[in-house]
Amino acid sequence: MSAPTYAAPAPSPASPRRVPVRAVHATPPRVAGQRRHRLRIAAVLALVALFGTELLLGWSSLAGALHHLRRPHPGWLTLAVLAEVVSMNAYARMQRHLLRSAGVRARIVDTVRLAFAAHSLNETLPGGAAFSTRLNYQQMRRFGASPAVASWVIALSGILSSCALAAITAGSALAAGGDADWRHLLGLLMATVLLILGARRLAHKPDIVRTPLAAFNRLRRRPTTDGHDRVSAFLGQLRTAQLRPSMGFAASLLAVLNWLLDALGLWLCFRAIGEPPPSITATLLAFCAAMAAGGVTIVPGGFGIIDSALILGLITGGVATPAAVAAVVLYRIVSFGFIIGLGWLSWLRLRRLATPTAADRAHPDRTAADRTHPERCVPPRRRRPSRWTGNHPRRPSTPRPSGTP
Repeated sequence: MSAPTYAAPAPSPASPRRVPVRAVHATPPRVAGQRRHRLRIAAVLALVALFGTELLLGWSSLAGALHHLRRPHPGWLTLAVLAEVVSMNAYARMQRHLLRSAGVRARIVDTVRLAFAAHSLNETLPGGAAFSTRLNYQQMRRFGASPAVASWVIALSGILSSCALAAITAGSALAAGGDADWRHLLGLLMATVLLILGARRLAHKPDIVRTPLAAFNRLRRRPTTDGHDRVSAFLGQLRTAQLRPSMGFAASLLAVLNWLLDALGLWLCFRAIGEPPPSITATLLAFCAAMAAGGVTIVPGGFGIIDSALILGLITGGVATPAAVAAVVLYRIVSFGFIIGLGWLSWLRLRRLATPTAADRAHPDRTAADRTHPERCVPPRRRRPSRWTGNHPRRPSTPRPSGTP
């Protein structure tokens, strides 16, 4: 008997080794972080070198400006601060007139507080126009304005302010003997008229939007009547905005007064530093050019843009460089530092009014408008029952004994 033979197992094919795939062009996170850190340091050093060079080149003018700013005249400085405060008050009254034209009654204290807070958000935050518009919309809704009226007031107040600045620019250019850019002013005026007339026509004839809305819904592959009820409700709210000519004229004057008082604050800063101020036309031209330049910048507060435009405009108008720098620095301290500080305090006050307290949680039916106007929530005083009125419980009548007349 032969011994059993076993076949050797066939050698299995060698499985290929798995080599970890490494990105050839990928930068390690540590190296990328070091590179960003070096770039940041290089940017800071470049800015320091730039500011240092400008400081060395303009040290004589800056030293003269600092000499003027050592002891500003308190009386003229107070007048400059008052001019800036009244300027913001004029803008708040313009918005209040537009709200009243739509039947919304708001207290002047509330509109002034809103104007300061919205201005601070617009000037200090990147993309501050969006935050400012949102705050205006929320507070106007708390005043009792409908969504359509709040949107209309925000849009119209911005257009009126732009038209007022363009009108002041054209008037000061004509007074200085130059040529005014009437096309820009006429374009803004036509935009204002078209906005008012278009809003009134849409409010009184809401069926105009039926065809464009149906075409838009077909592009979205939705039913043709989708959203028609919401649009009709929005236009119905807009029907309450009836801007009479007297209201429109008053709002336009307040918009012009807002810019003129702001420019007056700049003019008074020359008096505060003890320098003879430039002419009214030169001040207005430099001011309008700076405000127009600051409206297209994304830098918060227009730092660097507004200041440079103001200084260059004043120097062109015949002002010495140290006096122009000192007046602009003082003007920015008042118009930016002081006014923005008041605006942030107003914003904190609005936040406090909007935050529900323990009393509000105990009464959930109270709205944000009630928190803004707490006098509305005072319960009426209960009258004391009178014997001549029927609001007190009657005494039970005692039965008479029998036999008594």
